[in-house]
Amino acid sequence: MKIQMLIASHKQYEMPSNDGMYTPIFVGAALSQNIPDGFQSDATGDNISSENPHYNELTATYWAWKNSEAEVIGLNHYRRYFVSRKSVKKNFKHLLNKREILTLLAKGDVVLPTKRHYYIETIESHFAHSHNPEELDILKKIFTTFSKAYQDALRDVLSSTSAHMFNMFIMHRREFDEYCSWLFPTLHTIENNLDFSKLEGNEKRALGFIAEILMDVWVIANGKKVVECPVQFLESNHWPKKIFIFLMNKFSGKKGQFNTHIN
Repeated sequence: MKIQMLIASHKQYEMPSNDGMYTPIFVGAALSQNIPDGFQSDATGDNISSENPHYNELTATYWAWKNSEAEVIGLNHYRRYFVSRKSVKKNFKHLLNKREILTLLAKGDVVLPTKRHYYIETIESHFAHSHNPEELDILKKIFTTFSKAYQDALRDVLSSTSAHMFNMFIMHRREFDEYCSWLFPTLHTIENNLDFSKLEGNEKRALGFIAEILMDVWVIANGKKVVECPVQFLESNHWPKKIFIFLMNKFSGKKGQFNTHIN
């Protein structure tokens, strides 16, 4: 069984040894003149590479949907990986191997990162404090045309205090095709309703941020069984900075001015 674990990156960065399973993919390649050796370009075949400033790592997901022949697809980030266990040493030692990936998939439909908990606020309030609130308004409006299952799922996700983040996943091809066939048309509809000229800085990446919410919505609406897997961040998590930004977002009243996504 062919497994492809993509590693989305927008720059040259240390990568695990290429054993035929882990594949570095350069996102936004259509907008770059310098693609590192050994990287798959997301600008080949059917692609949305030029949309990377709005879609983030999802241009790698789209590329895999349309071009990969693997029977199992996974997405990691260049500094963030699914691992068998976390380690104090930030290296590639505990990256999932083929046996571990298949063992996880045997337990459920979708492998996602262990949930992030916000404790003192919901996903909706966190998003509203961290992003332009118009993005969430558009999302809710669009969902009024969706099935009751999707509307209920969105309400459940927004009212929760935890979520699966990062747009990371591992899925068999059937679930992956099902997910992408719903996700990208949904994001395209949102894109058509967003005025990106009013969005500044990190907020230009709105579709990537919204997709983090949509993963759990899709899972709930379709009754998918999730298997959680720890994620290792290979650099400092910048927790003092993140906490400061979180508090500024929550209490300054300047919604969306400060962003908690540290890249």
